[in-house]
Amino acid sequence: MLSKFKNDPLMSRVLRSSAHLFTSNTISLGLNVLMTALVFRLLGAAGSGLIALVMGYASTINSLLSFRMSELVVRYGGEHLEKGEKEKASALIKAAALTEAAVSALAFLVVLISSAWASRIFTGETNSTLLFIVFAIGLLANFNTETSTGILQVTGKIRYQGTINLIQSVLSLGIVAAAFFLPNQTWVVLLAYLTGKIILGLGLFFTAQNQLAQKLGVGWHRVPLMSFSESRALIRFAVSSNISATIIKVFRESEPLWVGYFLSTEAVGYYKAAYSLVSFLSVPADPLIAATYPEINRLIVQKAWASLRSFLRKVTALAFAVNAVAALGFIFLGQFALIIFTGHREFITAYPTLLALFVGLAFNYTLFWNRPLLLSLGLPDFPIWVTLVVGLIKVALAFWLVPQYGILAAGALLSFYYIASVGVMALRGVREIKMKDER
Repeated sequence: MLSKFKNDPLMSRVLRSSAHLFTSNTISLGLNVLMTALVFRLLGAAGSGLIALVMGYASTINSLLSFRMSELVVRYGGEHLEKGEKEKASALIKAAALTEAAVSALAFLVVLISSAWASRIFTGETNSTLLFIVFAIGLLANFNTETSTGILQVTGKIRYQGTINLIQSVLSLGIVAAAFFLPNQTWVVLLAYLTGKIILGLGLFFTAQNQLAQKLGVGWHRVPLMSFSESRALIRFAVSSNISATIIKVFRESEPLWVGYFLSTEAVGYYKAAYSLVSFLSVPADPLIAATYPEINRLIVQKAWASLRSFLRKVTALAFAVNAVAALGFIFLGQFALIIFTGHREFITAYPTLLALFVGLAFNYTLFWNRPLLLSLGLPDFPIWVTLVVGLIKVALAFWLVPQYGILAAGALLSFYYIASVGVMALRGVREIKMKDER
């Protein structure tokens, strides 16, 4: 398969673009896995569950307000750069950066004000309020992370994200390792994760600014904001992305908060262990997603429908092959991996949840192009309705099933969400390509 892809210029470019990020992310993930394993050994299920709740709450608040500026920068900034419209690209990126910075500051204030409530609702006590407040500082450090990621994608320098990830992983791991010899281990672990977020946010920002100076000129930021004419389309896209991000965060990426609400911090720890291992699927997928989205957008701008269909078939085949191999590993080695990963044999109870989660995440990472395709096709509203309807069904079932069947039900419901929403969106995207090609 790889030999065949090398003879395809488009696939060859995608593989090259994602190779460095894949290598760096693999190393970073290895370090993160080691760090998470140390956290489980330090804090156990309840302590690690508390850390997951604190981080999950700040992330959820940020996503509720976020406009997913990386997608806007790739969608419109990439189009302007493809057409040589540097002034429009500069104005768009400037607007995206300012908006994201304002949203990050607002998210920090929301966490600050609601921290006592969040501690009581999700942990059952209020003595962890300060943990929520301190970790929210990471929101300020990541004031331009989305915009910067989009910039690196459209300038073909996404590999730098992998390097920054690697640096923050090394430093965070060092802090967690030091926690074995320090008091207040919960605080030390939280500061390790916070340090990583600060390095990632500021590192991406300064790297992206350097790329913009090379691509658009040193004075790019002095371009007036009104230099682009499609402001209504941009606002519609940004609002749609915000609503979509909110739905995705509430129904898909805030699982620790739901588990904490229905069950306990200890249950969150078990669920976190299973989800962390299944998240290995993101190692090959994330670099491929980052490299694929700009190419999908470019092919749609060029109206190269036949090439687009061929491209999607090839990246899907590649992703399926990787996930099929991973399935064998999780089935036969999953229980052993949970014990080695956490250092506690009782975590083997999370094995059924691990398998349930794998089904949905593997489906998602096989058809990973579903939402980027719809965005590039000018259909930002369709994912909103799909994820909203499926998400409401998932939550309604959660109130009935999770209190009775615990984290296994939570994992199965998340897989249902992935399969139903991703399947419908991928099918709509493929049909849209066929219709446009027949016109």
